[in-house]
This record gives sequence, structure tokens and C-alpha cells, in this order.
Amino acid sequence: MARRIRHVDVGQALEEAGHSASEFIDGDWDPGYRTAQSGPRRVHVFHDGPGEADHLTLYTAVLRALDYAVVPEQQDHGGRRRLAVTRP
Repeated sequence: MARRIRHVDVGQALEEAGHSASEFIDGDWDPGYRTAQSGPRRVHVFHDGPGEADHLTLYTAVLRALDYAVVPEQQDHGGRRRLAVTRP
């Protein structure tokens, strides 16, 4: 069973690897990663801005190197791509 995980810890790992968090400024998202808690054992990671697929690939490499389990997902009905991150 996966261990508990917090979205702030995943965000901090990405920040320490040199990636910038996105910010909501003047009604729009500034480019960067965004984390969202999806239950006590899962975090979703999104990329806001251009190059979504490339950035998600970079985030996957960083998180896997830190022993996180990462699975690419896409929201229902052709929605946004995201990463499902857990701690085995």
C-alpha cells in the first residue's frame, strides 16, 4: 500500500530541482508546475503554460529519481494531462 504523501513535499522537490511553481496572476496562470492533493496517498502534478508534455516528462524524471512512483494520466473527456504521484 502506498504511503501518505503531501502536495507541498512534491512541490518542494520540484522547486529544489530548479522548476518554478505557477501562479494565478491577473486572471491567468503564470507558467510552471502546480500540485494538488488527491487524497492522503496521491498528489497530482500539472503544468500550466506552453510545453505541457515536455515539462511533465521533466517532472517525471525528477520525481522518479527521488523514489516517487509517477503515472501519467489525462482527465476525463479529453481534459488536461497530469501526473499521479505516490510514495510506494
